[in-house]
Amino acid sequence: MLAAKRIIVFACLIYPMLMLPAAAQAVQIDLGGEGALSAQVIQLFLIVTLLSLAPGLAVMITCFPFMVTVLSLVRQGIGLQSAPPNMLIISLALFLTWFVMEPVLQQAWTVAMGPLMDGDITPEQAFERGIVPFRTFMEARVRPEMIAALAEAAPGRSAQIGSDGTAPLSVLVPAFMLTEIERGFEIGFMIFLPFLIIDLVVASVLMSMGMMMVPPVVVSLPLKLAFFVVADGWSLLAGALISGYST
Repeated sequence: MLAAKRIIVFACLIYPMLMLPAAAQAVQIDLGGEGALSAQVIQLFLIVTLLSLAPGLAVMITCFPFMVTVLSLVRQGIGLQSAPPNMLIISLALFLTWFVMEPVLQQAWTVAMGPLMDGDITPEQAFERGIVPFRTFMEARVRPEMIAALAEAAPGRSAQIGSDGTAPLSVLVPAFMLTEIERGFEIGFMIFLPFLIIDLVVASVLMSMGMMMVPPVVVSLPLKLAFFVVADGWSLLAGALISGYST
């Protein structure tokens, strides 16, 4: 139940964009006879439709791009093509994202979704309040240079950047995603180095022994797996990914 509430928070971020006007909430659609379909029922269908957009929202305004990029690079650095499988990589990235974003989700639920479900605020007010925690999270991670580059690429967007560096969501969200992917590649480079050293050492040893016909990957793969397991790589990696958001 708690997980479902968190997912609804994402869907409600764009809920006001498709929400019927407040005046239409009291309108009823006569279907003939005794049946009448209220606008609130239509809104329920809209909410169900918007729930399908939750995965896209999770990618755009959370740390999911960073998590899935690093985990994918780890798999490639070891030299494995399908282990762990893509579904497992994505699932692990989603749960790590949930772990990191839980305080933001709780804050958005407290200030926006809770009052909205109680009928104390309108959907438009819920959107304005609910987006604030996510905006704060993104602004703390995004590089100002990335925002400036995107604003310069589109005519007229530079004027939308505030004097304090505040950017509209149309600029902030892509800048945040690009920043997260860029940082994921930086971490991936550091992860690749020890595996690259193992590959070079194995290739040099095989060449010095005259074993030209033996593919270095066949020998280096179990060594890299053993190195990763002995170093408790998954725990260290998960701890490093999470701790990067707590600073």
